[in-house]
Amino acid sequence: MPPDPVLRAAVRWLERLPTSGAARLCALFATHHDFSDITPTQYDAAYAWLQSTGLLNEGRSSVAVPRRVFDAAIAHSGAPWLPDADMLVRSPDELPDDVLRAASSLGLDEAEAFSHLRAVWGRVDARERERIGAAGEQALVGLLAASTDARVEHVAAWSDGFGYDIAVCSSRYPSRLEVKTTTRRRRLTVYLSRNEYETMRHDPCWELVALRLTADLQPEAVCTVLREWVASQVPADRARQGRWEACRLDVPPDAIVPGIPRLSPVLHEGCSPLLNGAAGWPT
Repeated sequence: MPPDPVLRAAVRWLERLPTSGAARLCALFATHHDFSDITPTQYDAAYAWLQSTGLLNEGRSSVAVPRRVFDAAIAHSGAPWLPDADMLVRSPDELPDDVLRAASSLGLDEAEAFSHLRAVWGRVDARERERIGAAGEQALVGLLAASTDARVEHVAAWSDGFGYDIAVCSSRYPSRLEVKTTTRRRRLTVYLSRNEYETMRHDPCWELVALRLTADLQPEAVCTVLREWVASQVPADRARQGRWEACRLDVPPDAIVPGIPRLSPVLHEGCSPLLNGAAGWPT
């Protein structure tokens, strides 16, 4: 998190830039006594930080400037806890000290800070899941293509409506793989859509496959999530007027098997150990 004076300086920049140029404001901040509580160096640091976060390039917004600055401070903090904030920060009482400090500096109370943190985590998590998910599908297609003579089709590349991402086309051992990807080592969380679940229910060739990537998006491990476990964990529709459309599953170690056992009959003898389970699933 930037220091408190830098955050407050960032607010002053954003509030005044729409009506005054940067050069004029720089002179104002350096000479007017109303702004002397923050040093010229801190104003310069705030301007550079606004550039790095992209806030200077945003158009007009109905969100108050201090709240926009607070959101950017969290999103661009690089805090190691942010990817797991949904589990680590479950109430305002669990807010990290740096978040509380930034919130206080910008005039937000704990409840507002918690609400903004959850919103920022949701946006960051969605972007990361999309980025990592696409890399995981491509990586698994590459592993499969090098490990079997069966035709491998990346069906999600042209439509996400099939209920699975990759088809391994074999006359005797067809497989349809729904791929979930993570870079986390001690946590496997997957998001399952209703369409994917209904496909699992009606298609015996469907498998839920998890891929773990390294920080540079290289495949590190592959496992299959037991479909019986999935079926036991998804929500139940309690009335005709209510229906779940997506759910999050936190998968325990005893609900997975390393590799993709269903593919064993069509894999080459020297296939990737990630696919035949020889590499295991690190915990």
